[in-house]
Amino acid sequence: MIEIDGSQGEGGGQILRSSLTLAMVTGQAVRLTRIRAGRKKPGLMRAHLTAVTAASEICNAQIYGTAIGSRELTFQPGEVSSGDYSFRIGTAGSTSLILQTVLPALLCADGPSTLRIEGGTHNPMAPPFEFLQRTYLPLVNQLGPQVAAQLVRPGFFPVGKGQIEVTVSPSPTLEPLNLTKRGELVERRAQALLALLNENIGRRECRTLTSELDWPEDVAEVTVVKNSAGPGNALICDLQFENLTEVLVEFDEPGKRAERVASQLARQVKRYLDSDAPVGQHLADQLLLPLAIGAAQSTGGGVFRTLNLTDHSKTHIEVIQRFLAVDVSVTETAPDDVLIEVRSR
Repeated sequence: MIEIDGSQGEGGGQILRSSLTLAMVTGQAVRLTRIRAGRKKPGLMRAHLTAVTAASEICNAQIYGTAIGSRELTFQPGEVSSGDYSFRIGTAGSTSLILQTVLPALLCADGPSTLRIEGGTHNPMAPPFEFLQRTYLPLVNQLGPQVAAQLVRPGFFPVGKGQIEVTVSPSPTLEPLNLTKRGELVERRAQALLALLNENIGRRECRTLTSELDWPEDVAEVTVVKNSAGPGNALICDLQFENLTEVLVEFDEPGKRAERVASQLARQVKRYLDSDAPVGQHLADQLLLPLAIGAAQSTGGGVFRTLNLTDHSKTHIEVIQRFLAVDVSVTETAPDDVLIEVRSR
């Protein structure tokens, strides 16, 4: 049984989710201690329990320690089975993070799967649905499996109650990925999503964003979301290049002016464009796992360039190498430009 200290590195929920995924993929039991020790409220929260439950259902696992606030968990996986699955978080916890917990195991499963996940689709602590659909999944599809995602109903923090539906057509093995160049910029656009809020908020965000980036005003638009259970606002920027689309987002919060939301997103966009690296920080974190699984199969792996690694990603690499016989090399090639290579050992 593999022992994982949940307080290592950034000490957050990613250690739990990655450990569950890797246990499912490898069939190795895992015992986690000091879960989320680095957080203000340590231990398992409802969204983390949903990830555990989802992983358990997909691989018929035996689990011990499933209670709100639990800081220890033992997960003994069985065989991964494809199928039709529905998971409900019950809060505005991120549907994206639940998907990313179970998806890698289904990429090479015994048949196609459908996933319906209810919760938060636009949560400031996780990638929004648009990032999944436009950035992450197109790259996963380059590895061989075919995954499609649909936003059934948006769910903004703190109310949630959104839903995504994902279909997975697996592949026996994962192919390598080489992503060291963006290619030419094809299109840039911004979208202010508004649910049950004054449209003027979105107009102010769009004006500020295009002004600070010196972009034409017509590349930004306000989109009013009609079927949200609660209010919410997200400002999203798509940068479509020949080889990938990077989606960057900033969320509104109580007391946060529209101009500040836009300025914070503008800083993200400028940083990304100032570096020539194609892979943003959040995408880097999420590519590591499928590439490592492919490398362990001796069919995949790969190389990509990204911005400086977050503590989140550094911790993720440590957890991956506890489960899989892979090497992950990190080489700084320029300021805010890092080359990542994932190879079989």
